[in-house]
Amino acid sequence: MATERYNPRENESRWQAEWEAAKLFETRTDAAGEKFYVLEMFPYPSGRIHMGHVRNYAMGDVVARYKRAKGCNVLHPMGWDAFGMPAENAAMQNKVHPAKWTYENIDAMRAQLKSMGLSLDWSREFATCDVEYYHRQQMLFLDMLEKGLAYRKKSKVNWDPVDQTVLANEQVIDGRGWRSGAEVEQRELTQWFFRITDYAEDLLEALDHLPDWPEKVRVMQKNWIGKSEGLRFAFGLVGAPQGFDSLPVFTTRPDTMFGPTFAAVSPDHPLARALAESDPKVAAFIEECHRMGTSQEEIDTAEKLGFDTGIKATHPADPNWQLPLYIANFVLMDYGTGAIIGCPAHDQRDLDFARKYGLPVIDVFVPQDSDERVGDTAFVPPKTQVVRYVQWAGAPDTVQTCQDAMASTLALFEEKGWGTRETNYRLRDWGISRQRYWGCPIPVLHCEACGVVPEARENLPVKLPEDIDFDKPGNPLDRHPTWRQTTCPQCGGAALRETDTMDTFVDSSWYYVRFTAPRASEPTDPQAANAWLPVDLYIGGIEHAILHLLYSRFFLRAMKACGHVAEDEPFRGLFTQGMVVHETYRDGREWVPPTDVAFEERDGVRSARRLSTGTPIEIGSIEKMSKSKKNVVDPDDIIASYGADTARWFMLSDSPPDRDVIWTEAGVEGAFRFVQRLWRLVTETAPKLGPHRVAASGNSDIRKAAHRAAAGVGDDIERLAFNKAVARIYELVNQLSGPLSQLDASSAEADIADAREALSILVRLVAPMMPHLAEACWAELGEAGLVAATGWPQADAALLKDDTVLLPVQVNGKKRGEIAVAADAPQSAVESAVLGLDFVQAALDGKAVKRVIVVPGRIVNVVV
Repeated sequence: MATERYNPRENESRWQAEWEAAKLFETRTDAAGEKFYVLEMFPYPSGRIHMGHVRNYAMGDVVARYKRAKGCNVLHPMGWDAFGMPAENAAMQNKVHPAKWTYENIDAMRAQLKSMGLSLDWSREFATCDVEYYHRQQMLFLDMLEKGLAYRKKSKVNWDPVDQTVLANEQVIDGRGWRSGAEVEQRELTQWFFRITDYAEDLLEALDHLPDWPEKVRVMQKNWIGKSEGLRFAFGLVGAPQGFDSLPVFTTRPDTMFGPTFAAVSPDHPLARALAESDPKVAAFIEECHRMGTSQEEIDTAEKLGFDTGIKATHPADPNWQLPLYIANFVLMDYGTGAIIGCPAHDQRDLDFARKYGLPVIDVFVPQDSDERVGDTAFVPPKTQVVRYVQWAGAPDTVQTCQDAMASTLALFEEKGWGTRETNYRLRDWGISRQRYWGCPIPVLHCEACGVVPEARENLPVKLPEDIDFDKPGNPLDRHPTWRQTTCPQCGGAALRETDTMDTFVDSSWYYVRFTAPRASEPTDPQAANAWLPVDLYIGGIEHAILHLLYSRFFLRAMKACGHVAEDEPFRGLFTQGMVVHETYRDGREWVPPTDVAFEERDGVRSARRLSTGTPIEIGSIEKMSKSKKNVVDPDDIIASYGADTARWFMLSDSPPDRDVIWTEAGVEGAFRFVQRLWRLVTETAPKLGPHRVAASGNSDIRKAAHRAAAGVGDDIERLAFNKAVARIYELVNQLSGPLSQLDASSAEADIADAREALSILVRLVAPMMPHLAEACWAELGEAGLVAATGWPQADAALLKDDTVLLPVQVNGKKRGEIAVAADAPQSAVESAVLGLDFVQAALDGKAVKRVIVVPGRIVNVVV
């Protein structure tokens, strides 16, 4: 009788129900076993999961299931990063409350994730928009305010005049608001900040103690923190308004101090503002600069604009050396001192500015073996490069590295009293104020008598009002008829609530801590937090390498300073997975989804037509799945057609996990065929194994294959080499198929025992990747309990050793062939066997052998 095909639809729902009934994945902090905390970056509840989610969560689930099987006490939770602008957009477009939109999406996505069979502890689930969560976030804010880690100051921001809100740099596209399309303005607003700069050196230095982070992520964070050693000095000023006798400057290239041709200040520098008060032309120029974005990238790529103030800046080394002082749009007020020294020969930005305004260009150094001078491209060699200094402190030409010249300049300036050595950081304090409704309210009040006052802890949470409208642009909290009115906890008088809400990066900067005790009345249960932290493995996209990870690292340090945790670093291990990509298809200018495409292949040429119209279409490039190009595949469709295990298996098998995976229908069909093959192997062999059991023993081929696979797959999962683990399982199935098919009623009990053991091992190896199929196979084998609650197979070390080894044989260092010898053969036996080989005798050609060098297990060399 033919074996029935494996039916994912029936099996997957059955085993998910059994896992849930057994509460198999609910975690207790005090449970036995070494703790292991695995976490994938939690999703935004957009309403649908995508194939990137399938890949991300499948990887984390393999590790979680494997670690449980190894006896670890595993924490593997799930939640929702639920505040933010998309919900407000939906509220405006669909006339629906953001909370209703968000929680309906959470319900839909939770069902999708559960259909994947993820071994998640759903009892710890929360959304960051839950009052219970943001209540504790407000507690943390008050703690940080008390510690001086939260504060208010005026700051330059991107302002959308139509939506009447601050925009992040990423929300400004070509100088316009990403949603309204209005020209963005730069405004100065009073904003709330976290003092992340207090931890700049610690955050930087600690990166060298995170060996389980990708090097590229550590480099990105180091560059973002941007530690720089340099020279701080002051220009003298001639012709400046009263009160401005000097101009402090910081430069990271002190070796160029003998080549400046201008100085410049930011449009927001106090000197520029002072000039604007009496000069309408200066005021107009500053206003023009404020119409640019605030990001470094936008400023660097924009046309360089300058206003000659008529003021002269005198060089600290020579008062007679005077430079024109400009206000320049590319100088940032929040880095260094808001003023720069312009050395055009060795800075492209300065060179562009100098060429535009006809300023001189002085070459301080030139290539070591050339007299070529700067043209339209600045000469900016690496600091370690040797160059020839032709303009340096009035000294003769010298050949040295830029680094050495910088050290000499710093020493000279400090000796002469012209400047001092200083360390600066590119990192700026974290502005958390957002002018929107759907976010965590900042728990402070504004009282005419007392000023800015923190809300009393007993009055928390400050809840968002439910009766709001989005009929007008701007923050609905500003125009709510009653929500702002409250009482000052200090004087008892009337006060107004802060209407800014927190940046959603705050919500995601501590959620991993809350998972350790999600129902605690305080932000943390320190005992639980300290038991679980740091997260042992954190999985997510490289796009979060800087801000989210950096903010999380800072936030845990701040929580430690406030007494909530003992750890500094949130994530011990970090893995950044590749994207899921797919071909694109076009019908003229219209993008076509894969579900509307049929393929043909003739003479090796592949073509496509549109199913709905029959018209030929263009097969485009392989790109990241995106709604805009319609090259997305719906996980629900794949799970409905092939099952969750097939989707998981394909995602794990097709490419190394840190690289992009190309989604193809052929690849998914291949994964499904393997599901059926494995099912047939188990169900066709199980009846042959009989009811009685004998312990497996000996060193049969199938025992060796199974035990070696167990060791290898375990090592692969430890290294997150999922594709290699999959390859080993394929190989094991190939090795078992022949011997298992030959079993029959006359087979020896030892062979049957070996077969049962091999299949038991195979099913347990498959279980972390295809858990539903594994449970079905486990039941077919008559094994007790659930495979998800069963230990990882223990490989017998004796079976991992080879009986024979293949050794290369050389004569006078030249390889002549190979010889198979017993792994434990004595050296004398190996020598004799090698000297008896025909190809060795031919190579010797009658010459006497001086000695035979045997490197055990490696090589044999015959020396003549």
